[in-house]
Amino acid sequence: MEGYGPETFGQLNAADYDRLHDPGTTENAVNLLAEIAANQRTLELAIGTGRVALPLAKRGCQIEGIEASPGMIAKLREKLGGGEIPIKLGDMSTARAEGSFGFIFLIFNTLFNLTRQEDQIRCFQNAASMLAPGGAFLIEAFVPDLGQFRNHTNLRTRHLDFSTLTLEAAVHDPVTQRIEYQYLRFTPEGTRMTPLPMRYAWPQEIDLMARLAGLIPESRWGGWDRAAFTADSRMHISLYRKPV
Repeated sequence: MEGYGPETFGQLNAADYDRLHDPGTTENAVNLLAEIAANQRTLELAIGTGRVALPLAKRGCQIEGIEASPGMIAKLREKLGGGEIPIKLGDMSTARAEGSFGFIFLIFNTLFNLTRQEDQIRCFQNAASMLAPGGAFLIEAFVPDLGQFRNHTNLRTRHLDFSTLTLEAAVHDPVTQRIEYQYLRFTPEGTRMTPLPMRYAWPQEIDLMARLAGLIPESRWGGWDRAAFTADSRMHISLYRKPV
């Protein structure tokens, strides 16, 4: 989508992000992330409004963040404890936090917000460069489901109640692995359109990106509860390790 940059998602979504983008997995995600982080210095790429970072900080995690959107950072800063988390403003594929980290993570499909393969590879390389030897990098991403498309397009209802309706329209380009989404939300106050371009990657492609960055695949689960990853899994949690 022309004019859509690293900061655009936050510009469009920061105001009501927490209300409209709750995946329902936060508690399980925090449990697993806190276990892996242990007492290590930890960095979240695309920290957003702090949905995961703030609960981790309450558990004593040494959490920092990188975020491209000033609007998302402002929402995080409004919350209790949000002013105490160090955050670097910038694109997660290039921005660097100071020093090295024992654990870095990027969750909620946000890798796919980088809409070129080169940028996704660069993101892995950037994360690897900030990891201490022996450090871990974790990714959460959906497994592409191309069966939803007919003639490379799809339209479905995402939310419906007495006063609101949210539709998701999508156009799929299998050559570039890009999906152009447009979310249409109808409320008594009016209609709002929110675009979202994504470039999906298959789990094996993500493994290759990790290897190109010098990281070794260590574990893959089908959910935050460490369920086995199978052919029926719709998402994956993948953990990579930087050699000592």
